[in-house]
Amino acid sequence: MDTPAGTPADPPPPAPYRTVLDEVGPRLKRLRARRGLTLAALSETTGISKSTLSRLESGQRRPSLELLLPLASAYRVPLDDLVGAPEVGDPRVRLTPQAMPNGDSYVPLSRTPGPLQAYKMIITDRGSEPDLRTHEGYEWMYVLQGRLRLVLPEHDLVLGPGEVAEFDTRLPHWFSSADGRPVEVLSLFGRQGERMHVRAKPSPKPAP
Repeated sequence: MDTPAGTPADPPPPAPYRTVLDEVGPRLKRLRARRGLTLAALSETTGISKSTLSRLESGQRRPSLELLLPLASAYRVPLDDLVGAPEVGDPRVRLTPQAMPNGDSYVPLSRTPGPLQAYKMIITDRGSEPDLRTHEGYEWMYVLQGRLRLVLPEHDLVLGPGEVAEFDTRLPHWFSSADGRPVEVLSLFGRQGERMHVRAKPSPKPAP
């Protein structure tokens, strides 16, 4: 989301990462040129506005995971190809799947504890009757494979591959497989919930 006029910008990143982030814009511009894509075409594919794409490429907009993931999907390249981050020690994360009582499973993707944690989740069919719950935090979900049903107080959504939802988990919420088949989701979870943003088409409500 662009910073509104009159509000302070985000603090600059630490010096070691500044060069890495500065190189993302030119790398995105070169990649789009090699693919022969216009900003309008890329905007339609990713759901990111033309102005945001232009600012990313010119370095006026700081890259974020929410912007880079759809771009990596559109270009069909690994996220590392867009960032080009330098390796520091052994970058590998030891993946240890964890099973949950409801049949879901998740794999922690973060090596160290912190305010933001990344997970790959396998979500199963939790039934057709939503059981909305709340807890502290803020969640960002990106569907990798399958169809995810997400229910919020004013939304009943079905998300497909490449679609994203953000929401404050202090709001009542519930999610499940939309068609009975497992759904693979990349999830970022933070302890602080501030806003809600969804990017998906509402599913038709069943007839009474």
